[in-house]
Amino acid sequence: MVAAGADGWLEAWSEDEFGARASEVFSWQFELCAPYRALCERRGVTPESVPEWREIPAVPATAFKYFDFVSVPSERTAADPDAIFETSGTTQGTGRRGRHVVPCARLYRASFHHPFRLALLPDVQRLPVVSLIPSATEAPRSSLSWMVGMAVEDFGAGVEWLVDGDGTWRADAFDVLRAAGAPVLLLGTALSFVHLLERVAEGEIQLPAGSRIMETGGFKGARRSVARHELYAAIAAHTGVPEHRIVNEYGMTELLSQMYEPVLIDGPEAQGWHVAPPWLRVRVLDPTSLDERPEGEEGIIAFMDLANLGSVSHILTEDVGVMDGGRLRLLGRVPGSEPRGCSRAMDDLMAAAEPSPRADGT
Repeated sequence: MVAAGADGWLEAWSEDEFGARASEVFSWQFELCAPYRALCERRGVTPESVPEWREIPAVPATAFKYFDFVSVPSERTAADPDAIFETSGTTQGTGRRGRHVVPCARLYRASFHHPFRLALLPDVQRLPVVSLIPSATEAPRSSLSWMVGMAVEDFGAGVEWLVDGDGTWRADAFDVLRAAGAPVLLLGTALSFVHLLERVAEGEIQLPAGSRIMETGGFKGARRSVARHELYAAIAAHTGVPEHRIVNEYGMTELLSQMYEPVLIDGPEAQGWHVAPPWLRVRVLDPTSLDERPEGEEGIIAFMDLANLGSVSHILTEDVGVMDGGRLRLLGRVPGSEPRGCSRAMDDLMAAAEPSPRADGT
């Protein structure tokens, strides 16, 4: 099911292969997820009527703040998922966080494993991991913390957790970095790297040759941000890891799949371009009409993530990007209000299905 292509990346599924699997996933979610089925029926779309996967109704990512999209068969219960991942809640306060109920965490591990290995460890089997992201024990509802935990289990030769669930740094954190005697895999959000740079002098940490860094973005809700080129130049100057060995990862709480920049395989020219695994399709849409835009034109990003079998797979974001040669360049967030196309989709969903109270009362 997963094979490497001639360029070292996962071999793409054909349009027919992806369409057939997407159709099966849509049928599953239409049958088992009541709020999603209500949206589809309001639009007059059923598994029998939809002509192709692009016409499967998409759910705005903001809808995860109001609905639990759970697609489980009758012999299981939505009340006992393997995991619940929550967004940061920075835009509307902690009382209304988006959350992704994950009935089967094995799908998360399966979607994570091969893309992570190819993006971060194409040349080695294991590396010591140093994490500026809290562990899943410290942050059990963080999908990113879960992902780092899987990286440690699958690819780590030991781990040092330098930040706890409250964002507090270990007292010896910088001594750990200074003392690295072998190549390491350093993982962190953009904001955690800003905090690191504020605490150490340029050149103070020189990680051994062969080290690499995964940076995940993450300035949402922060008091400040740093332009990417400035951040990467500063990380390189402060750690000794060259910019072409810093890999950006793009993911969302609402998705179980991730995208990576293939810089460790394709070289520096791949910086800024993200590749998707074969079970994740990415489109760039007109923010008003939601019509697909040609390659090279900007628009809002939509994902069809077949790893989201237990929730809903077709998701609209408020991120802006452009596609070129099958790869995605991220351009930031939509400025100002919610895109009109997303707003209409949200209106349809709210009209079709009444949000039910969650177990936590939100």
